[in-house]
Amino acid sequence: MTAPVVAIVGRPNVGKSALFNRIIGDDEAIVSDEAGTTRDRHFSRAEWNGRAFWLVDTGGLADDPRAPMDLEIRRQVSTAIEEADLLLFVVDAGVGVHPSDSRIGDMLRASGKPLMLVANKVDDPSRTDWYEFYRLGMGDPFPVSAQNGKNSGDLLDDVISRLPEALPEDEAALRVAVVGRPNVGKSSFVNRLLGEERLVVSDEAGTTRDAIDSPMVYHGRRMIFVDTAGLRRQTKIDDGVEFYSALRSRRAIERANVCVLLIDATEGEFHHQDLRIANMAWEAGRGLIVVVNKWDLVVGEDKATHKFEKKAHEKAPFLQHVPFLFTSALTGQRVTKILDLILLVEEESQKRISTSRVNERLTELLARRQPSQAAGREVKLNYATQVSVSPPTIAVFGNHPDLVEEHYVRFLHNGFRESWQFTGNPLRILLRRKSGGAAA
Repeated sequence: MTAPVVAIVGRPNVGKSALFNRIIGDDEAIVSDEAGTTRDRHFSRAEWNGRAFWLVDTGGLADDPRAPMDLEIRRQVSTAIEEADLLLFVVDAGVGVHPSDSRIGDMLRASGKPLMLVANKVDDPSRTDWYEFYRLGMGDPFPVSAQNGKNSGDLLDDVISRLPEALPEDEAALRVAVVGRPNVGKSSFVNRLLGEERLVVSDEAGTTRDAIDSPMVYHGRRMIFVDTAGLRRQTKIDDGVEFYSALRSRRAIERANVCVLLIDATEGEFHHQDLRIANMAWEAGRGLIVVVNKWDLVVGEDKATHKFEKKAHEKAPFLQHVPFLFTSALTGQRVTKILDLILLVEEESQKRISTSRVNERLTELLARRQPSQAAGREVKLNYATQVSVSPPTIAVFGNHPDLVEEHYVRFLHNGFRESWQFTGNPLRILLRRKSGGAAA
């Protein structure tokens, strides 16, 4: 299911970023006393009472039509309003109703989107007059203090109650997110695979703005391909459209069973941004396949696929467990081979190993190498079992799981992979106390 989007909007310096940080629980957004500090948008996945949503922090809306930055922020916020499922209109209770608040309120009402009026900086309700915000005609102001957290839980309760119900996905379908930087050929690749021009293809980077679903059936299995907008480095997401392209791509990864990462063969190696996207899918627990596109344009010594893969493995060791496919969307070279790889990676994500076999393998690994012993405390691992799939997860139980060093966890990880591969999927190892208590 796709999480809905909640956008925080308002004029500069009313505490939007502070509220964003309060909700997501860290200091991801820049917070400053200087008005207009947040110049672009930040977004993060948030969860409250078991309900997940994407939270977006926007730049402050100002009133200077001569300032290019203010015009740009207005355009960005307009995109945020268009995309959001719920708007949080933040005002400053310490200042009272500002002329800009009325103008922003009119803009939000015109959007027709569900909205909540949030009166921030109400540190002490008995000493702060936030009732004057009824003058905005936007319903009951919700008093909070982003700085000290007062009423933030009640605010989130109200937010959750107003979010639209998430639409269920086609549970029988295998969802495949086609991700990558702009202009690496994602749309051309999906079009070649589907055999028709379903998606717009252009030489201009970033032509695909939305995540577009395209279904097909292969060997009796229904697949839904999602061609996403290209993900750029965050510093280059300099307008509302690019920002929401990134957000939609993250949401597509969230919905996917398998991610197909397209990279440009003509660049000679993995780009830093390619690695960031691969890591995003891997950390999300999704199956992953790397497609090196435009391989027909590579000549000479650079044509060696093993050299390309070796460079990628050196940059990101986890890619050793990921299948690579070298293709050309333009000529169709090896494009259809991706279908069998997708089925393989999905099958590997669902692989279940019996507890007896997992324990046999653990015994072999312990015979080969014991975990390091802590001073005065014997560290023992007793048994292991696979506890979940997609991604495959193995829990290893012992007396002091907190004392097992990271390098030994990697040893176990590699040992289990030697036996069962789990090709194209992250393998998670959980260390747990033998009595049933959990540890990292």
